Amino acid sequence: MNKQNNTDLNHSNFIREIVKEGIKTNKWKGRICTRFPPEPNGFLHIGHAKSICLNFGLAIEFGGTCNLRFDDTNPLKEENVYVKSIIEDVKWLGFSWADKIRYTSEYFDQLYDWAICLIKKEVAYVDDLDADEIRKYRGTLTEAGQNSPFRNRSMEENLDLFKRMKNGEFLDGAKVLRAKIDMTSGNLNMRDPVIYRILRAKHHRTGDTWCIYPMYDFAHGQSDSIEKITHSICTLEFKDHRPLYDWIIEKLNIYHPQQIEFARLNLGFTLLSKRKLLKLVNEKHVSGWDDPRMPTISGMRRRGYTPEAIRDFCERIGVAKANSTVEMALLEHCLREDLNKRATRVMAVLRPLKLTITNYPEGQIEELYAENNPEDPQSGTRMVPFSRELYIEQEDFMEDPPKKFFRLAPGKEVRLKHAYIVKCEEVIKDRNGAITELKCTYDPDSKTGGPTAGRKIKGTLHWVSVKQARKAEVRIYNHLFIDENPANEQEWVDGKFALNAESMEILQDCKIEPALASAKPGAQFQFLRMGYFCADLKDFTPDSPVFNRAVTLRDTWAKITKQNK
Repeated sequence: MNKQNNTDLNHSNFIREIVKEGIKTNKWKGRICTRFPPEPNGFLHIGHAKSICLNFGLAIEFGGTCNLRFDDTNPLKEENVYVKSIIEDVKWLGFSWADKIRYTSEYFDQLYDWAICLIKKEVAYVDDLDADEIRKYRGTLTEAGQNSPFRNRSMEENLDLFKRMKNGEFLDGAKVLRAKIDMTSGNLNMRDPVIYRILRAKHHRTGDTWCIYPMYDFAHGQSDSIEKITHSICTLEFKDHRPLYDWIIEKLNIYHPQQIEFARLNLGFTLLSKRKLLKLVNEKHVSGWDDPRMPTISGMRRRGYTPEAIRDFCERIGVAKANSTVEMALLEHCLREDLNKRATRVMAVLRPLKLTITNYPEGQIEELYAENNPEDPQSGTRMVPFSRELYIEQEDFMEDPPKKFFRLAPGKEVRLKHAYIVKCEEVIKDRNGAITELKCTYDPDSKTGGPTAGRKIKGTLHWVSVKQARKAEVRIYNHLFIDENPANEQEWVDGKFALNAESMEILQDCKIEPALASAKPGAQFQFLRMGYFCADLKDFTPDSPVFNRAVTLRDTWAKITKQNK
């Protein structure tokens, strides 16, 4: 697959052009109706977000409607918890659906009647071969398949057997209903595919009403037909299934939507397979579907992503006919651009080192003005407490610094953000030689806005007052996988996929501004010089604040794009 290294916001979207042409020729009689049809067998991920934005976006752009439909044909893997999470994710992304939520299970009676119709037309038959035998008879890409010995049953016998399948007279797997097409077809999907199977499992909506269920390939196209979908938009893997959908619809002589395939999203260092994501959850490699390291929409929301950033990302990557891999740096760039406009700037010290200003009055507390967001003049200011004893970052001090180290060192000066210029006079160490405290002096006239505030000092540090600081836990996240392409199938079969042992670092003694303890879960901030962070949606409390790093401040995507120009 090609690697996508740049974007063009004015890209040509071939699906939009198809829709426009249909409107021009009045193909759909003035109607535009798309759908987003997830299977409720897992949480949605960033790849689904691309499809959501495309389908709902087309409906909005052309004044049409978009259905949210759950293709719930496999009760063994489907649960209400997945239904609820999908509904929440679509809403959170900013979209709403036409009139009501739909379910393929609502169409089970109609799908059963259509199966009867195919049997009566003698283009469907009940087969007694088991799954392994069906696979063997199907043949390969280079060898034609063989007809089942049960393929030529009479229409009357097939009707009787299929009704008895519905009535529960046979064991699971004992019989299936297959379409009678062509066992020599070059397309394996056309070699008499199974369209109904016996499955005694309680359905999340229909309960025990049914013991036979339509296969996805049988239900999908007809559900689109029932809903009068104009544009049935699928990912590329469904292209080889389209002849089957067309064949069934044509045999039934029912409404025929137009299916269009586009390339699914592939994202570097990310896995976009519900089956494999479920494996990570079940084997407890992550804390759950909403683990902030997961590419699920719920995980990204918990990490600190915004719906605006995700929609922007989906628009930037465009819609293509060929697979490509998008760099994670672009997704992070979209988040930075959005949070830069909206996130309040605050001070938090992640790895604290005590700094004492020896010539600052003991017991004195100053309230200093701090701007909330220089990108948003309407965001106003806040007051930050300043005192004799402060915390700074450990990495902001070096005893023997290199030439271009513009932070604190013995005898050097730095400015404390929103406050004063200080000079390091003494370094205090413990018996093991570890630095425990810095003794500094300050220039009282160097306060922001003061007489010597304009003195040129290259380094500016963030800080937190010791007495007013609140303790917080901060979680630093990185890629979950070591490999840029972690989807190697054999590795997953063997259980040897390479997880990044440093995908999460938990810092439990961080110091934050006192006001941050009253943040609302989900609130987003820029920790000055440290990155963009989000108050955790599940674990944050005022007594035990927890913040997740959403993304670093450094924008590698913007740098790469600038170099390419």
